[in-house]
Amino acid sequence: MNDIFKNENLVWDLGRLTDHDRATRFAMRFQQSLCVYSPPVQQLYTNYEIIVPDDDNRKLIILPNPHAFHDTFNRINEDAVIQTSLFITPNEEGALQLLIPMGNGRQRSMPLAVGLNFIQSKLGPDVPFLPVLAKGDLREFKQSRPMLHLHRIVLSRIDQNSEMESRAIRKVIQDKLIRHFGFAAVGKASVVQ
Repeated sequence: MNDIFKNENLVWDLGRLTDHDRATRFAMRFQQSLCVYSPPVQQLYTNYEIIVPDDDNRKLIILPNPHAFHDTFNRINEDAVIQTSLFITPNEEGALQLLIPMGNGRQRSMPLAVGLNFIQSKLGPDVPFLPVLAKGDLREFKQSRPMLHLHRIVLSRIDQNSEMESRAIRKVIQDKLIRHFGFAAVGKASVVQ
């Protein structure tokens, strides 16, 4: 592994996954649409590339754009980024689905935009749903189908950023969700496009 890359939290190991190539292709679908959080350095990366090292196709490296330092948010305390029990996975036709826990160990599958809006409606109008990814979120579903576990940023828990920085975090995540999934975590109502 190249010495220039020091943040091990941005190196995702695919060794436990059955189909590395399929998992890699799946993860690549999100590099423009979901931000990545790294707890040890308390940074949120909004502009990055996912690369596969030439010497190890069982790893993915999240490589922040070095020319867009303004697209990295710093001092995002770890307890402001919480795990959800939500997963994104492709269905048999490859369309993205959101798996939502329904109790008794069961899950409900919804088209991604519909599911995101459903979650926003459950949170209420004053709490935006701001999903992000972190190391360990790329997993496998049945039949070696890849899936991504979602974390989410809770803006009210960020304790080291200004209100302006929090608004900027919210805006960049919302803009990506709108552009790629037709969903927006908005202040007073959720948007279905």
